[in-house]
Amino acid sequence: MALASKFLLQPLALAALVCTVGSAQATVTVYTSQAAFLAAVSAPGVDTFTGLSITASTPSPITRNAGAYGYTASVSTTSFFGAGTTGDPWLSTNTATDTITFNGFTGGVSAFGGNFFGSNISGLFAAGDVILTATDASGTVTQTITGATTSSFLGFVSNGPLLSATLAASQPVSGFLWPTADNLTLASVGAVPEPETYALMLAGLGALSLLARRRQKG
Repeated sequence: MALASKFLLQPLALAALVCTVGSAQATVTVYTSQAAFLAAVSAPGVDTFTGLSITASTPSPITRNAGAYGYTASVSTTSFFGAGTTGDPWLSTNTATDTITFNGFTGGVSAFGGNFFGSNISGLFAAGDVILTATDASGTVTQTITGATTSSFLGFVSNGPLLSATLAASQPVSGFLWPTADNLTLASVGAVPEPETYALMLAGLGALSLLARRRQKG
């Protein structure tokens, strides 16, 4: 009977180890440095919004690619409007108070980044603050870029799949500011176990080692 109990303990310990490893929740890390963001991800793809009209509105939603990754972008009420120049188009909204939502990611996207800033009614750069959020299985992270410029970078990296990201402009006291994006970057990253997961894994391996020694003694 004692021998049978030892053999039963081993698969139970294995099952417990598998459950603890799978229980780690996804978490989002925010990067304000493009270099640090790129160092944390693999196989990044960039959408420079080539082909986007800067003279007419574009119906929402739109489906585009950033390298090997696909995504859908939509606005909260009306349509998109291409800002910037023909040589360097930016993705913006037709209505200043609209929010741009990026989702429908394909190809295993777990990282989202780019240059985010504001533009004016003419589609030219305008100083102001923009707000970004990213959502994964663990929840939503919100970050504000204060005094954003065309080179302001913000990136989100999750250790699980990203579900969506949104961009909005913080409207000034007077006038309007349109949320604008350029060089949208999507990438993948391997899942990294959280510190407590490592501890549980080591505890589980220790239990298996003890069981193995007991079986050999028996």
